[in-house]
Amino acid sequence: MKKTLSVQKCWMVGAEEGCNLLAKMRYRVQTMKKVMNRRNFMCKATKGVAGVIGLGGITAWLADLAFSAPGYRGPKSDHFDGTHFHNLGDIPQKGFWDVLKWRINRKNVGYWPPYADQAFGEKPVSRVEEGLRITFINHATLLIQWEGLNILTDPVYARRVSPISWLGPERVRPPGIRFEDLPPIDVVLLTHNHYDHCDPQTLGRLQHQFGCKIITTLGNEAFLVGQGIRNVTEMDWWDTQSLSEVMYLTCVPAQHFSGRGLSDRNKTLWAGFVLTVQGKRLYFAGDTGYGPFVRRIQKQFPEGFDVGILPIGAYRPEWFMSPVHVSPAQAVQMHQELGIKKSIPMHYGTFEMADEGLEEPLSELRTAIEAQNLDSESFRILKEGASVLLVP
Repeated sequence: MKKTLSVQKCWMVGAEEGCNLLAKMRYRVQTMKKVMNRRNFMCKATKGVAGVIGLGGITAWLADLAFSAPGYRGPKSDHFDGTHFHNLGDIPQKGFWDVLKWRINRKNVGYWPPYADQAFGEKPVSRVEEGLRITFINHATLLIQWEGLNILTDPVYARRVSPISWLGPERVRPPGIRFEDLPPIDVVLLTHNHYDHCDPQTLGRLQHQFGCKIITTLGNEAFLVGQGIRNVTEMDWWDTQSLSEVMYLTCVPAQHFSGRGLSDRNKTLWAGFVLTVQGKRLYFAGDTGYGPFVRRIQKQFPEGFDVGILPIGAYRPEWFMSPVHVSPAQAVQMHQELGIKKSIPMHYGTFEMADEGLEEPLSELRTAIEAQNLDSESFRILKEGASVLLVP
């Protein structure tokens, strides 16, 4: 009996161990399945993330192809190395990481109100045969009426200045003159290809309605033609051409940069323009920082200028903006150094593009004028849509 019990006990012990062994084997199999499932999941997730990144890269590449300008091809010069343009002097260029640093560390950003309608200015006269009439539309868009010609600078009527219609800097006020109230436009001056200065939709409307000539800087013709815009003439720094029997246009240097996408930075030129009529001169500075080019222009035009149109906005923070945007104080400095009799400020109060508030550029301009003991009328501040008659 004891032997039987012993055998039975041994059998039970063996069975129990066998069951335990089977249980352990099942557990290990299940564990391995879970591990394999996790690995499969991680593998699939990794592939999914890689796919998203790859798709994002392809999307960015396609977007860059769509947005970027073709660029200029021509002989080298003191501001063109064969593929890219550069400023005069050793001017530091801000890159992607500088942009990121600015955007992450933005502090003390000035106040900008939401978009608000406002009264439009009076409809400009059709032609000005005697004298010079300037109408400030907004930002860098001004109507210059001189000796029978109607000239529009950097025309932008778009709601946003961005490659995407629903994203990017949005205007806080409408253009001061309705598009429908513009007089017949003969010439458009286009200083560079940034979105707040070069709006293909506005240019297309102008050409469709008026058949106007577009005068711009090197490299922009190919982009504009690709947008369906014709009758484009390119100019290099110091080129001169006649606009009429008495009016001449000279392309002059500025300190800035260009680009509409990710891969076309500085592949097209930026500039200002000088209009000359029978010894009277108007200087349109375009978009610019302060630099050695100011002295070059002063040497080229030692008699000075009767009228200057100077930018005063998008200058803060100065560590980031100063290479490409003058401050109000620097605009006053340019006014003095270039011998300008009367200046009109521009490039402010329309799009939030930097850290200063809506009202700060004009406030700091008045402070700078007082600090230099200039006549209060040395700068004519025009409301959007307002005009002034100058140069009899």
